[in-house]
Amino acid sequence: MRFFEWRGIDSADEHADETINRVARRLDEGQVIENLKGYFYGVARIIFMEQLKERERSPVALDDAPQGLRFCVTDDPEPEARVVCFEKCLESLPADNRKLIISYYQEEKRVKIELRQEMANRLQIPLNALRIRAHRIRVSLEKCISNCLQIDDDAK
Repeated sequence: MRFFEWRGIDSADEHADETINRVARRLDEGQVIENLKGYFYGVARIIFMEQLKERERSPVALDDAPQGLRFCVTDDPEPEARVVCFEKCLESLPADNRKLIISYYQEEKRVKIELRQEMANRLQIPLNALRIRAHRIRVSLEKCISNCLQIDDDAK
């Protein structure tokens, strides 16, 4: 229980019970466990990671969010400058590359996978080649944005 309590997980007793149940299930299945304490710790860690992922997926009211998460903290004092540089760099790309990178990062989950496969088919290239193209375009955009931000900082 302390394992979960120390990590700030609610319902530590329930998660400890789940850990015990999973280990007991493995033992019932006949698995030989040489280091029982270490095995328990490993299962507890897995359950802890599952809880972190679940927390990330569930929405939280602003009032309920931890104080440190209520405000966006970045090392960039002017996030708008990054957006302006992004737009400027995006416009500087050749039209084909601009269309590819915008399409590549649209959608989510299964739709995203299908869209990328369609893009590769349309371009008559393997999916991995499409990934490499998108990566190269993204790297060039990142360099352009970085340079743009440095120029803006120097101008101030």
